[in-house]
Amino acid sequence: MVQRSERLDTAFAAIADSTRRRVLERLGRGDASISDLALAFDMTLTGMKKHVQVLEDAGLVTTEKVGRVRHCRLGP
Repeated sequence: MVQRSERLDTAFAAIADSTRRRVLERLGRGDASISDLALAFDMTLTGMKKHVQVLEDAGLVTTEKVGRVRHCRLGP
């Protein structure tokens, strides 16, 4: 039960930020690279990487590196 509670806490902490909620909304319409997300949100690549990492740690997003590009999609 404690582990499940920790996972929920992590997920709720991740979606507490409005930018991350908008990223999830955008990924709901289709996969995108971190570069595409950074451009769409007028944000630095480093800033978007940090947001995506928080979402990935919460299990809400998965990423896959193909060549030099990291593609993001909604998690399971």
